[in-house]
Amino acid sequence: MRTGLGRRPVIWLLWVLLGYTAIAGALFAFQRRLQYLPSNSIQNAGQVTGGLMTSVSYRTSDGLDLSAWFHPPNDGMPTLVRFQGNGGQHGDRATAMRPYMERGYGVLLAGYRGYGRNPGSPTEQGLYADARAALDWLGAQGHDAGSVAIYGESLGSGVAVQMAAERNVAALILQSPFTSAVDVGQTSYPWLPVRVLLRDRYDSLSKIGRVTAPLLLIHGEADRVVPARQGRRLFEAANEPKTAHFIAEAAHNDLDSYDVAEVVLEFLKALPPLRR
Repeated sequence: MRTGLGRRPVIWLLWVLLGYTAIAGALFAFQRRLQYLPSNSIQNAGQVTGGLMTSVSYRTSDGLDLSAWFHPPNDGMPTLVRFQGNGGQHGDRATAMRPYMERGYGVLLAGYRGYGRNPGSPTEQGLYADARAALDWLGAQGHDAGSVAIYGESLGSGVAVQMAAERNVAALILQSPFTSAVDVGQTSYPWLPVRVLLRDRYDSLSKIGRVTAPLLLIHGEADRVVPARQGRRLFEAANEPKTAHFIAEAAHNDLDSYDVAEVVLEFLKALPPLRR
C-alpha cells in the first residue's frame, strides 16, 4: 500500500511534465500563427482614402511583389513610412495617417508578406526584407532616406528600429514599442521558456543604440499588451535627440484616439531641414 501511494505523486508529476511539454511543443510549432495575425482582406486605396492614396507595388530581394499604399509629399516635405503592428493589413492605418497627408506629408503604408493578400509568409527576416524593399522603392521615386521618417507601431516598431539602425533616416517614430518580442512573449506567457523557444525576436533594445535619427516614442500607460515599462527602457537606451510622450489613459490599440497625430506633427515640425 505504501509503495502504491508513494508512486502516485511521481505519476502525477510525470503527467504534468508531459502536458507542459506538449503545450510548449505546440506553441513552438505554431508560434508564428500566434505572433502574426494578418488579414487577407483587400481594399481599394482610392475609395478608402477619397483619392488621397494609390496602390503601388515593389519587389523584395527574395522575389516577392508586395502591395502598399502611397501618398506623395508636397515639395520639400518628408514622407512617413508606417510599419504596422501584427494584426490586419496596411490599409487599416489609412485613417490614422490622414492628418499627415492633409498637411502635405507623404505617406507610405508599407505592405508585409502574407498580409492583405500579399504573397509569402511573415517572419522577422522576411519583414526586414519587405521594409528594405519599401525604402528602396521610395528612393527610386526620388525620396531618399534623408527625407524619410520611419513610423513603427507595436510589432512594426521592431521593423522600424532595424531600418533606422541600417539607414540614415530623418526621424524615427515609435508607437507602443517593445524592448523585444521575447520580453512581450514572456510577459504574456510567464510559465513558458519563451526566451528559448521564440524564433522571431525583434530585439530592439540591442539595436536602438545604433540609431542616430531624432526619436519620438509614444506609449500608453494602460497598455497591457506591451507594458509601458518596456517603452521606458527602450527610450533610456536611445541616443539623443529624443522625446517621449506617455499617455496615462491610453492602452495598446487606442492611441490614435488620443490626438497622437498632433504630437507627431509637432515633432516633425521641429526636425532640421531635410537632407537630400
